[in-house]
Amino acid sequence: MRPLEFGWYLPTHGDTTAYGLMEAQVAGSPELCERVVRAAEAASFDYLLIPVGSVCWEAWIAGAFMAARSERIKPLIAARPGYINPVLLAKMISTFDQMSGGRICINLIAGQNESEVEAEGVRFAKEERYALMEEEVSILKALWTTRGPVHFEGKFHTITGAHIRPRPLQQPFPRFYLGGGSRQAWELSAKHSDVHLFWGDLPERIAENIAEIRQMARAHDREEAVGFGMRLQVICRENEADAWEAADRLVRHATERQKQEMKTLYNRSEANQRVQQLARDYGDLLMPHLWTGITKVRPGAGIAVVGNPGQCAATLQQFIDAGCHSFCLSGYLHDEEAERFGRLIRPILAANNRGRLAA
Repeated sequence: MRPLEFGWYLPTHGDTTAYGLMEAQVAGSPELCERVVRAAEAASFDYLLIPVGSVCWEAWIAGAFMAARSERIKPLIAARPGYINPVLLAKMISTFDQMSGGRICINLIAGQNESEVEAEGVRFAKEERYALMEEEVSILKALWTTRGPVHFEGKFHTITGAHIRPRPLQQPFPRFYLGGGSRQAWELSAKHSDVHLFWGDLPERIAENIAEIRQMARAHDREEAVGFGMRLQVICRENEADAWEAADRLVRHATERQKQEMKTLYNRSEANQRVQQLARDYGDLLMPHLWTGITKVRPGAGIAVVGNPGQCAATLQQFIDAGCHSFCLSGYLHDEEAERFGRLIRPILAANNRGRLAA
């Protein structure tokens, strides 16, 4: 079995304990980022998800600064199709890898919000962006592993005689992560990803999805190479009632405009469609401690594990038993929730999964 790994989220756009309540907002700042990174590293998180989007600070710059201000945690930074020339991107990633001592991993993102992608000058439709991403990942891997000049001719890129220095420190190259619910996303993970991250869903559905992607990966002789994980929120308190109070506070002040945006701005994303459908079908609770409430105010990872330490660990264990080994987590406030996870939940998971996680 694969070792268990845990990632945390860096809220460069700011933090909050209550969406829609001004006095609960924490502005994005270098100080906020440093607090979160210190807490995540102290809690033994393995990687750090750096978000992208119009409200976020630039991910590569933020990730580089945070790598320089930490010792062990690996920034997970997006490679988005059409944003950076792949030869330059290959050199950026391998330089980052060398400068950080092998601390970079790559997040493949096609984009959730079509209007935002268009506003940033990318004119490819979602389906084309996945095809473009496949080309660009193929180019990255070729540049990192080919001895001699690289030649490539595809639908989107033609490269003649390219080579880069330095090579990545991690061999043969850094790990690739991808989160997505579409068939195209699954195909790309089957061919290229080290970890496919699902957004919140029922454990039995996740097990079915894992089996399907493994079957798809067989065509590329990668059935055992691709791993799986979950992107989830965590709201843990020592007392269950306090956890549910914190969860309710997160969404009780949300405006109708915020709720409507979740239904309209991200309706081309199949992963977002899935979490919204789950909220409609099951209401607030998918399972006793798996809560859909944040889907009302936040795109993407809107499903949360809520409860006391034992309840949270037991819920995460169901996804481990379904076949997941990687958990990309977040929670509010991000420095405080990271500390609680490391102190309250991680020791239980370590005890229940002997040999897969450092105590």
